[in-house]
Amino acid sequence: MKKKVGFDNAQYLKMQSAHIRERIEEFGGRLYLEFGGKLYDDYHASRVLPGFQPDSKLRMLLQLKKEVEIVITIHAADIEQNRMRSDLGITYEMDVLRLIDLFRSRGLYVGSVVLTRFNGEPAAVKFQNRLESLGIRVYRHYPIEGYPSNLPMILSEDGFGRNEYIEVSRKLVVVTAPGPGSGKMAVCLSQIFQEHLRGNEAGYAKFETFPIWNIPLRHPVNVAYEAATADLNDVNMIDPFHLEAHGETAVNYNRDVEVFPVLHAMFEKIYGKSPYQSPTDMGVNMAGCCIVDDAVTQAASKQEIIRRFYDTKCAKKRGNADSEAVRKLELLMQQMNLTDDDRPVIGAARTLAEKTGEPAAALQLPNGKLITGKTTALMGAASTMLLNALKTLGRINDDILLLSPTVIEPIQHLKVEHLGNENPRLHTDETLVALSISAATNPTAERAMTQLAKLRGCEMHSSVMLAPVDERTLRRLGIRLTCDPVFQNNRLYQR
Repeated sequence: MKKKVGFDNAQYLKMQSAHIRERIEEFGGRLYLEFGGKLYDDYHASRVLPGFQPDSKLRMLLQLKKEVEIVITIHAADIEQNRMRSDLGITYEMDVLRLIDLFRSRGLYVGSVVLTRFNGEPAAVKFQNRLESLGIRVYRHYPIEGYPSNLPMILSEDGFGRNEYIEVSRKLVVVTAPGPGSGKMAVCLSQIFQEHLRGNEAGYAKFETFPIWNIPLRHPVNVAYEAATADLNDVNMIDPFHLEAHGETAVNYNRDVEVFPVLHAMFEKIYGKSPYQSPTDMGVNMAGCCIVDDAVTQAASKQEIIRRFYDTKCAKKRGNADSEAVRKLELLMQQMNLTDDDRPVIGAARTLAEKTGEPAAALQLPNGKLITGKTTALMGAASTMLLNALKTLGRINDDILLLSPTVIEPIQHLKVEHLGNENPRLHTDETLVALSISAATNPTAERAMTQLAKLRGCEMHSSVMLAPVDERTLRRLGIRLTCDPVFQNNRLYQR
């Protein structure tokens, strides 16, 4: 069954690149372009806007790569606290290195990394030393008392003037980061202030995919953005400056609205007149113009809200999120009238778990069919569910064993007797390795392996929180996982 598409990616690339070119031409000198969200792998956008390709923003920049210089920002406290990218399972610190490699591999020039709101964090200092040993320039920007409301302080030598000036060499400076809250806008504004001190002309624009300014405030796509940033206390709101200046309703979010007077006043101080009358004016986002099936995007966004709710509940159970973030997501669920029944895999997994008394998992195929998996002596529930799904997709008789006990038992022996594992059951990665080896001599196993790509985008739920290795494997397969916030056992040390 063909997956439903709600977004025209080709139209988006065409419209977005043209709009960015227009904005570059509006400013005679250098343009600092803040890239909100993920520049390379915007999986959130691809989930809530089916049809959006995760690397769309990067593909646009490649059309301008001779003019582009990339600056990556990271909040020093995020390094100190080992903040994670939940979609990739790596820290922001590691993601900076990953992004540098990715951009360079595509022929894009990465000029430097900026440690924002630096306050002497030891881990940030260590990361700076590591980057510099790799030949990467690093700059420090500092906290400003009263930011963003204390304008005299901000626009002074003790404010932006205290920050280290970033040496750039190209016309279009793209400022990006591993995730939200990394200080991208402040870096852009600081540079514009310091460029002015040096007698250079520089402009600013913002490329923020979410919230989408020209769809309703409570549209599920925009609410899904609030859900994704629940830990940052971001709130979508009607842009009051845009409404006053243009008499037009537009959606923005609190941080941009709060900081807009700073930008407006800065431009007035530098140029005598601000080119922007509202935060929305600053943006160059054309995503809202490329939604071709609103019902599809609404349905996808509602699933994202539920996923974020369960992800945060699990994070709280593990001690990585607070009650306030959970409460905010509960409120968003209520506002959208969403319940567990709106995610069929939840009920399917729980029903099987109650029946067997063991952890269970469920997956929904693109045609809507629900596939379940139970815990056995040989495999965990996620592994049995995975094999059952491959059987269904490959039209393989359910009675046929894709992996015989004679294949599984030596792996279990290795795990327990030699590698020190207490759990003999096969995890999903071990199951797939065993299946791939069997495929060399077993045509049925080979047929099952060819179905793996069809799992991308499928929804899944587990009645317990899975081991990290299972979460990583399912993520790499493109399966969209949620779990009940329940540990599989009562041990204090969970692996």
